[in-house]
Parts: sequence; structure tokens; C-alpha cells
Amino acid sequence: MAELQTLEINIVAALKEFVDTGRPSSKIISDLSSVIKITSELPLGNLKYWERFIRDEYDNALASGYSNKWKFWESNTPRVTLLDLCSWDGFRREKALRAIGEKVPNRFFLALVIRRLNDWVPQVRQAAQDILSTVLVNSEPSYVADAIFFTLSHWSSWKRIDDANRNTLLNTLSNREITNHLKMKLLYSSSGPLVLVMSEIGRTCFLDSSLEVIAVKAIQPSLRAKAYRSLFEGKSSWFAGREWEWTDRRYGEGRRKALVATRILTIKIQRLPTLLLAANDRSSLVRRVAAEMLIKELDNLSDNESLSLAKKFSNDPSIAVAERGNFALKKLAGGTLF
Repeated sequence: MAELQTLEINIVAALKEFVDTGRPSSKIISDLSSVIKITSELPLGNLKYWERFIRDEYDNALASGYSNKWKFWESNTPRVTLLDLCSWDGFRREKALRAIGEKVPNRFFLALVIRRLNDWVPQVRQAAQDILSTVLVNSEPSYVADAIFFTLSHWSSWKRIDDANRNTLLNTLSNREITNHLKMKLLYSSSGPLVLVMSEIGRTCFLDSSLEVIAVKAIQPSLRAKAYRSLFEGKSSWFAGREWEWTDRRYGEGRRKALVATRILTIKIQRLPTLLLAANDRSSLVRRVAAEMLIKELDNLSDNESLSLAKKFSNDPSIAVAERGNFALKKLAGGTLF
């Protein structure tokens, strides 16, 4: 809480400084350096909050600033800057995008540019589309990686972004430096929607070669489980939207069913060594995936290998894993499964 308040105070001070130096009476050339510096520290996870906060405080700073009411021939309209990416005014948002040039100064403003792809004003979306490729290529790769990481965890709820823009963002991952940055975030982040992000990245092949490392070394257990499942199944999967499914047409009853898209991986694994690694993972989530895969692979493993793993799983402290181990034992013994 204290950190949040400190950030808010610093943002207000930076905005006031920028507005003060932009007044006609000021002898100092106004610049955004102080605003850029403080926004570089903002967490993207709260992007919507910070966008609203900056918009409100910038408006307050402008409202309390100098007015040329006695010099009616001078305009009181502030010039367009990056801060107008947060503006209520769609015209100013569009102008701010058109004025960006080739790159943005930090990940916060880059995330705002990408967010404008879902803007409710068509002209603003078009402006964001027009500069997107150029900005992604010329901005700092770490900024691009952080902004894309944030975007991938949210864009399933964006209704106005089109497939072409999704592909433009995903194709940026062909840059090895950006992909490595995303890989490090997946490996060493302990919380957050990492499984969702990796699923979205799985639309492309750029992270296929890193799946084995993620399965073994990622901190988050659910992410390791997802990586192992993809490796065993030989495909990646992601949420592709929803469609209506009738459950009873006579009474007009139905539900929206989730659609899952898949892509075949570009790599192959050694199944037994990978299965052994998953079976000895510290998380029951991963061991459960391994036990499920053992059941599917019983016919492809030797009797000794299958029996050894089945016994191991049957003695697992996790009930879900032990149940699958016992199922595998019964299937190996040719006993009744139900």
C-alpha cells in the first residue's frame, strides 16, 4: 500500500512539473522525462488503473494551470503528447498515436499503444494498427517482451482486436531476444497467469524448443504441468473462443461451449526419460499428468518400466496420483477396472 501511494505521489508531481514547464510564462522547455522515468516503474498488471489515474491527474493539472483568458488569440489547448494515449478524447488519442514516430520510451507507453488496438473508436484502432509494426521493431526488446506478456494474458477479453493484429504481435516473437526474455519470465515468475500466456505463445512455434526446459525448471507448478502435457501430447492448445451449443431445442435451452484450437509441436521427445522426470517432480500437479500419460503409454513401454512407475504412483501421497497408479496396476494385471 505504501509503495502504491509513493508511486501516485511521484506521478502527480511529475505531471505537475510537466504542465508547469509547458505554460507560456515558463522559460524552461517542457519535456516528458520525469513522467517517462516514473511510468517506467509502474507494474503493467495494473495498467487499467494507472491509465485512469494518469488521465485524471493530468486533467487536474491542466485545469489548475495557467490560462490565456486575456490573450484570446493564444490557444489554451495543450499540445498532444504521449500522455494523450490516456485521454478521454478519441481525437487526441489518435493524434498521440500518429505523433509517436518509430519507438516508445518505456514499456508502459508501449502497452498503452497495444491497448489502443481494442479502442472503442475505429479511427484510434486504425492509427494503432498503422504504427504497430514499426514501434514493435524499433522499441527496446525488453519493453516489447513485457508489453506482449501483459497483452497475451488479457487479449482473450478484447472484442475489437482483429486476427491480423494478433498475428503481428505474435510474429514479433521471431526476435530471439524477445523470446528469451519471455522465456525467463515464464521460468522465474512464481505467480500470475503464466499458463495462459504460454498457451497463447503456443499459437506459434517460437517457444517449442524451450518447452523441455520450462517443464523441468519453471517455478510455477501449473506451468510445469502444462509444459509436460504439451510435450507428451505433441501439441499445444489454446482457448479459441466460444460457440453456442443447444442442450434442449424444445425448451430453447443451451450454453456457450469453449472452443480449443491446437497445433502440432515442431519437436519430439524421448518419452520414457521425460516420463521419469515428470514422475519425480516435486509437485503433485505434474506427477498427476505423468500418471495419466503412463496409462496412455502402457502399451508402448516394457512391462518392467510400466510396473515400476505404476507402483511408484500408487504409493504417492497425493490421492489423485495414487488413484491413477492403482488404475495402471489393475490394467497391467488384466483385472477389472470398474
